Amino acid sequence: MEPQTIKIDDIEYVRADSVSQDMASTLDGMEYCIIRTYSAGVFAGYIDRSVNGKERTIYKSRRIWYWKGAATLSQLSQEGTSKPDECKFPCEEPEKDLTEIIEIIPCTKKAEKSIKGVKIWVE
Repeated sequence: MEPQTIKIDDIEYVRADSVSQDMASTLDGMEYCIIRTYSAGVFAGYIDRSVNGKERTIYKSRRIWYWKGAATLSQLSQEGTSKPDECKFPCEEPEKDLTEIIEIIPCTKKAEKSIKGVKIWVE
């Protein structure tokens, strides 16, 4: 369902009650997603999905190095992890350029909270 908007003095506003409450939060219009690349691995962070192509910048991201408690990245994007203590997600990076993106999976608020809540893994 597309959010309802109203235009006042050439500024478009989105009604808060028309935005899906199941989807993760946004950062300046970007969505929190899981991004799978061809050779760099998997990341979770904010990305502008309105841009097309295999190269993008991701913001406030964490590398999804190893996870347990979700069978697939699709399940992780919807439910998060049920075993956060067994996941290995390094620290958040403010900005990263990714190439060869092959999959972008939007996250729910529940999944975003779960991913962000995983303790920072250090060796």
